[in-house]
Order: sequence, then C-alpha cells, then structure tokens
Amino acid sequence: MNGMSTGSHGDGLSRRSFVGGALSAAFANKLSAQAWNGNLGKSTRPNIVYIHSHDSGRYLKPYGNNVPTPRLDRLAHEGILFRKAFSGAPTCSPSRAALLTGQSAHRSGMLGLAHLGWSLNDYKQHLLHTLRPHGYSSTLVGMQHIAAKPEVIGYDTILPAATMSAKDVAPAAVGFLKPRPAVPFFLDVGFFETHRKYPDPVDNPDYILPPATLPDTPEVRRDMAGFHASARVLDRGVGQVLDALEEYGFAKNTLVISTTDHGIAFPEMKCDLNDSGWGVSLIMRGPGAFKTPTVCDALLSHIDLFPTLCEYLAIDKPAWLEGKSFLPVLTGVQAEIRDEVFAEVTYHAAYEPKRAVRTHRWKYIKRFDGRHTPVLPNCDDGGSKAYWIANGWRTNPLEHDEELYDLVFDPTERNNLADAPEHGETLREMQDRLQRWMVATQDPLLHGPVSLPAGGRAVDPNALSPAELNRPPRA
Repeated sequence: MNGMSTGSHGDGLSRRSFVGGALSAAFANKLSAQAWNGNLGKSTRPNIVYIHSHDSGRYLKPYGNNVPTPRLDRLAHEGILFRKAFSGAPTCSPSRAALLTGQSAHRSGMLGLAHLGWSLNDYKQHLLHTLRPHGYSSTLVGMQHIAAKPEVIGYDTILPAATMSAKDVAPAAVGFLKPRPAVPFFLDVGFFETHRKYPDPVDNPDYILPPATLPDTPEVRRDMAGFHASARVLDRGVGQVLDALEEYGFAKNTLVISTTDHGIAFPEMKCDLNDSGWGVSLIMRGPGAFKTPTVCDALLSHIDLFPTLCEYLAIDKPAWLEGKSFLPVLTGVQAEIRDEVFAEVTYHAAYEPKRAVRTHRWKYIKRFDGRHTPVLPNCDDGGSKAYWIANGWRTNPLEHDEELYDLVFDPTERNNLADAPEHGETLREMQDRLQRWMVATQDPLLHGPVSLPAGGRAVDPNALSPAELNRPPRA
C-alpha cells in the first residue's frame, strides 16, 4: 500500500511525502485538470455517495480501535484513510454545515442546532446547488440536521425511511440504487448511529477498553459496550450501501465519502474542543485521485472537502468557500495544504461560546463566557456522564479562559501551558492565529455574546441535562 511518511520540521509541524507511482500521479493530475468538465459527457462524471454517521469521531476500527466495524475497515483499505481530519465544530448542525458549505459554521449562520432554531444563511450554498448545474441529481435519505425541514435544502428527491437508523436508511438507499438511476447522482445517506441512546450491549463489557481520557470502570465499560452495539448497526448499514454500489454497477465510477460530524457522546469529547471532540473519521474511495489505497497524515478540515470536490470535478469554486483543496496532497504536488485548522462552539443544548486553533503540534482554546464550571447539558446523558457527576464533575473547576497544549508530549491535552512563561511566545502566536481567523470570518463573538435567533431555544448552562429543554421550568 502506498502511504505518506512523516518527518519533523523545525517549527514542530509534520511534513509528508507521498509515495506513489509516476503513472498514477500523472493520471490523477490529468483527471483533476480535464475529466468530468463536460467534454466527456455527463455519463462519465463520477457519482458521489456521501455516507455520514452521528457522534462517531475516530472511535472506529480503521483508526486502530477495537470497535466492530469491519466494512468501514475494508473501505479504508480500499481507499484513502485521512488520519488528521477535523470537523469545523464538535457539535451536530454546525459541523455538517461547515462540511456542506465549505465555510466556518458561524459564517454559514449555523451557530447552533437546526432543531433548536438555527439555520443556514443561504441554503443555496449547500454543495448540491454547486453540483446541479453540472448534471448532478441530488437525493437525501436519512439524517441531515442542517434544517428543521429537509425540504428547504433543495434536494431533487427525499426518500422516506421508517426511522433515521441505519437498519431503515440503508435499505432505502439500496432501493434508490437498485433500478440503476440516471447518472451522475449525489446521494446523501445519513445514519443516526452512533448517537445515543445506544442499543443493549452485544459485546462483554469486561473486555472493552474505554478511551484514554475516561476511567476504566464497570460503568464506563458498559457505556462503551453500548457504543460498540451502535457501531455494529452503523457498519452493517455502510456495508449494505457499498454492496449495492457493487451489485448494480456503480462502484467503479462512484466517489464514496464516509465521515462523521464529531467525537463520540462521552464526557469531554462531543461538544469539546479537545481532539477527541472535533477529530473525525474521513475515508474516501473513488476513481482518479482517490483510487490508490493509502493513508494520509496531512492536516485537513471538513471545510476543505467542498473545494476538493470542485477541483476533482474541474468545476468552478463558489466565492464563499474558505477551505482549500487537498487534491494536491493526493497527487504528490504538495505535502500539506494548511498548517492550522479551526473549530468552534457557540450553542449546543446550552450556550457555551469557545473557539480553537490547532497546528500539527499546538492546540489553543479560548472560552468567552467566563464560566469556571462545566456546561453539563452540553454532554449527552449516559453511564459515563453519570459516573463523572457522581464523583463531582459538576463542581470540577475550569481554572482558565485560555488553554495551550503541546500535542507531541501531551496528546490527551491535560497539561495546560497557557500560564507557562517558557511558552509565552507560542501562546501569543496561537492567540494571533485565532484572532486573525475570527476577524477574517466575521465571527460574531468579536462583538460580544451571541443571542438566540427568533424562536430559538436553549437550556440553562447551569442545568444537568440536555433533556431539560423539554421539561417545564423549575420553580
């Protein structure tokens, strides 16, 4: 398997060299330069199947975790596995909006959850509207979570499914493929898994290792066993769609994009700006630049996917895009396309404004609400959360509004160096990086607290559970 090897650079940023044959590189460059631009006819354009899960992070088999996802593992070995891909936000709607519009969540308008009142400023900025003039039909089946009503997004077809679970969504997607629809098509397949509430465990919890940031206790192991059960459902759904692409003759000319929105729904993961919160799985398999199996360690953001597709398909890039095409990395032209990625939280269940910038070595997080205790309703309820609360998480202090982590020596981000004099220069550099991005993207936090939109809802940050949104106010 061809791959990317890592070396060190004086500024702490990793550098890579793509190991690939000259013929395959030349072929990929040719594809990005001229194929699918209309000269070869609509039938030669690659179909795009966008498969996305909910709350999976990188806690999947292809990333070395002992989670039962063999079909995702197989897909990774057939395509390109991106090991340093990050979402634009560790929360559901903002992360999906960033990917599908190619811009930061706050600039797209999605500063919170779609079912709680937030929306895109302009649904014409969705990827499907850029693909449509180039012959693509668009179909949605399952989850989308960037609009309260999916009809406003603009899909040509929205397929019904009994639930948002992969057990119902995958067969609906197969039903779309079976009659061999006209090509090219953009098929958006959204699975509820691995969001809570989890199915009953299948694996014995005694033999499951929790993530490194959580304690190894019976309560947490059982919670992780539930996640494993949900991941099994997800993987079966992915397998059904992949099998259908093969059976009905679409596999060779279809770009498959498999990803998730953010980290898993455990304490200090989902809705958190640690890597465990906004680090995501990303696997791509398809003709041309995505044909040769490899592993990519380049630093990427979800917002880079939109411009990459534009270059891959040789179509014009919309003016609003903030991301950068990573096709030059895959073709060996560049080792990296960026040296920093950004993420944000404004609203989830509750208001919790914070921003982050990450390089290969350093992470800087800034909080804007002045709180000194965790915002517990922004962590989904479950056994691990209950265990932490029982042991005092509610009063666990957040001592600093700024955090700085050395990801080489502190990959789990536990040793905050923001007050360390010897790292003052690095702190100032990271502060400047974040400030420049916020100004360039017109971040509303620069002007003070962000208000809810008309009709928007949020729970009290001092609450315990996101479920309190649906409960009567306390007396």
